[in-house]
Amino acid sequence: MFVKSVLVLDFGSQYTRLIVRRLRDKGYYAVLLPHSVSEDVAREYDPGAVILSGGPNSVYEEGAPQMPEWVLSLSVPVLGICYGLQLIAHTLGGQVQKAPHREYGRARLHVDNDRLFEGLPREFDVWMSHGDRVERLPEGFFSIAHTSDAPYAAIRNTEGTMYGVQFHPEVAHTQYGSEILADFVSNVAGLQPTWKVDNLVDVLIDEVRQQVGDGKVILGLSGGVDSSTLALLLHKAIGDRVIPIFVDTGLMRKNESAEVRSAFENLGIHIHMVDASEEFFRALKGVTDPEEKRKRIGHTFIDVFTREAERLKKEHGDIEFLAQGTLYPDVIESSVHGGPSRTIKTHHNVGGLPEKLGFKLVEPFRYLFKDEVREIARALGLPEYLVKRHPFPGPGLAVRILGEVTPERVKLLQEADAIFIEELKRWNLYDSVWQAFAVLLPVQSVGVMGDERTYENAVVLRAVVSTDGMTADWARLPYDFLDHVSRRIVGEVRGINRVAYDITSKPPGTIEWE
Repeated sequence: MFVKSVLVLDFGSQYTRLIVRRLRDKGYYAVLLPHSVSEDVAREYDPGAVILSGGPNSVYEEGAPQMPEWVLSLSVPVLGICYGLQLIAHTLGGQVQKAPHREYGRARLHVDNDRLFEGLPREFDVWMSHGDRVERLPEGFFSIAHTSDAPYAAIRNTEGTMYGVQFHPEVAHTQYGSEILADFVSNVAGLQPTWKVDNLVDVLIDEVRQQVGDGKVILGLSGGVDSSTLALLLHKAIGDRVIPIFVDTGLMRKNESAEVRSAFENLGIHIHMVDASEEFFRALKGVTDPEEKRKRIGHTFIDVFTREAERLKKEHGDIEFLAQGTLYPDVIESSVHGGPSRTIKTHHNVGGLPEKLGFKLVEPFRYLFKDEVREIARALGLPEYLVKRHPFPGPGLAVRILGEVTPERVKLLQEADAIFIEELKRWNLYDSVWQAFAVLLPVQSVGVMGDERTYENAVVLRAVVSTDGMTADWARLPYDFLDHVSRRIVGEVRGINRVAYDITSKPPGTIEWE
């Protein structure tokens, strides 16, 4: 493990991931584990503090998740948030019951002088979301903050080793929330903010070398920031014993294959290129259902990757390892509330391959968020245009082409999309949006070009701002810019005569159209 950690136990709150995010932003290494994780696994992370998350249950209900006994045996400071506070009170002999009315939304917190609120105002707004409340504190506990509806909005024990807050410090609606979390970790637990991603490169390289030894590794390279950073890290660690495989599905962005090959050749990394576009188009022939598209693309990818892996084994000898750019959100999302320990299922980017081929997984980024991977990428010297590249869906342009996917329709979309991205960069707008792309619709519309009637395709431009893709708002791009891009697309892409702009946020819409 990198440094002493803060264990965040998941009791099912929709905000739990934000606790980890806020602490890492402050320089503390936090990990999220299911509340049912065993003590042996928990101790592997060298915990210096434990945080109990919120959750949807009532502590007094039959079958409600309880605080693991080992939390107290660790002898480290504990902070309970919302349900976590109620768990502390319930477990140690206090009383929790339904509140007279549900407290939801902003509330005014009145605080006493305590190191949990060091340097903060005596009153500020917090975010409440609870239907139960503590009616009687356990022996040895006292209140350190209250609201008009919650007399025990924050509590602590006499020893100063256990704290609880009824509100959610991890959400942006709580003023000074990140500072409260940091005060607990620093002032109460005594941990230092030593989590710095750019110092991890040597640690990650050593981890790879220890795991792989003298073995060989294959990697599915997509050209995105995660797999590109992973390829470069592995090359730094084990040199030519990593073999990146780039599968051209025919569903890539314009000139993608050539650009990826050129970028990695300049880095001294040889890529095994596979043109499987005909196979993918055969698999997609006549298919219009979005889910069926994804399934066929996934199955075809596994077939192609399996075939190439077997071929490489014959050429290079036994290949024992498969590297994947699994990120921490993938681990979190598959760590279901209430699940048993040791079943934190990692997200396999090329699902089914480890089981199918018997590979051992190499996942150096399994504890990192995407922005942390970008910092690693910069430290490794990955070209900036790859570091800043917008996310691209695994099924490629197939989920941006509504209706049947054909080579001709892919070509149309590639050209329109390339103009959109080119102009975003030219107008210095590319880095201000989280993701941008064009969508080809399964409709044609009437137009007039050169005094002639046209009946051609319509495209929609999509650009969103976001921090993590979980929610997103449509980007307010300048009208002059949109006008310029529309004129270029209609004028230069034969077969498209209408351009629209998507102003739907997520929710209710999704970022991708399929």
